[in-house]
Parts: sequence; C-alpha cells; structure tokens
Amino acid sequence: LQRMLSMAVEVDRSPTCSSRKIADDIFPFILNIPLRSQRETLLNTMESQLLRCRLLELLFQHSCDVPTTSSMSLDKILYFLSHSSVLPQFQDETATWQRWDEMLQYLSLLLMSYQTFPLAEHLRSSLSDRMDLIVQKAKPRLQDSDDISQLDIHLKMNDFINRMQEALGQPLPPQIQEKLFMLQ
Repeated sequence: LQRMLSMAVEVDRSPTCSSRKIADDIFPFILNIPLRSQRETLLNTMESQLLRCRLLELLFQHSCDVPTTSSMSLDKILYFLSHSSVLPQFQDETATWQRWDEMLQYLSLLLMSYQTFPLAEHLRSSLSDRMDLIVQKAKPRLQDSDDISQLDIHLKMNDFINRMQEALGQPLPPQIQEKLFMLQ
C-alpha cells in the first residue's frame, strides 16, 4: 500500500496536487485509527515524504481552534506549535503526558518530512520536469515564510512548554523534555 501511494504521488504531473487529493481521502481513516502505535506505524512507514507531510498538516489543521490557510512552511509549523491541541479522538485511556508526547512526535515528523521533501523544489515537479532540474543542479528555493529567527523559535517553544505544563499540572517527564529539545 505504501509503495502504491508513493508511486501515485510521484508519477503524477503534479505531485503536490495528487498528494493533497490522496491525503484528503486518507485523513478521515487516520482519525479513526484507535491506537497510537498503529497511527505511528502508518506515518513512519510512509514512503512519500510529501504525502506524509500533507497528512500531518491536515492532522494539525484539524487540531487548531483557528486553522491557518497559509502554505506549508516553517512558519506554519511554528503556528501549529502555538495553536494546536491534543485531538479529542486520540484521548483514550492513555495518560495526558503521553498524548502531548504523541503530538510532539508528530510535530517532529512534520518538520523532518517538510525539510526532507517539500523544500526540494524539484521534488515537487512532475517526473519529466524533475530530470531537467536534477541535471541543471537547481537549488531549492526557500519560501519567505521559511525565514524564521531563533527568537521566533524560542518564544513559540516557551509558549508551548507553558501550555503543556499548565495542562499537565506537573513537571514535564524526561521523555517530553527530550523531544522538546530535539524539536527545538
């Protein structure tokens, strides 16, 4: 299934468009996956970074009180850090800190997927155009919203940590502290 999804995205004339269509179709099913381990397995084994990025973007859009319409960027990831919450669908019998841990895991995965695939502009191009861009050794172009400062990151991380500590009502477990450090 993962191979077929990857091929469906990459061989299309517009990989970005096809990944959006496929993600829109798959997303409701992800919301209905009952166990974290199953959700993580699906997302971690996804071969198409673009599709994974789009699915995670949808997941965080769904968890925001006020979704943003901006295109995927580092600034949007910071927006998700500030505005997303633990999804009610994922609030089973697991401890509250584990739900925040899952959210941090998905934020890290979104960041890695975004940096790995969509930043490389030629990987967003159709298969036929991609070869020309690779031969020309075209450098990926950053979007304006990818230009974020260390101060932006620091402020958003502090706000996120404060929100999380308020929700947990206790010091952060070591697993979460480690993930916060890695995400930052």
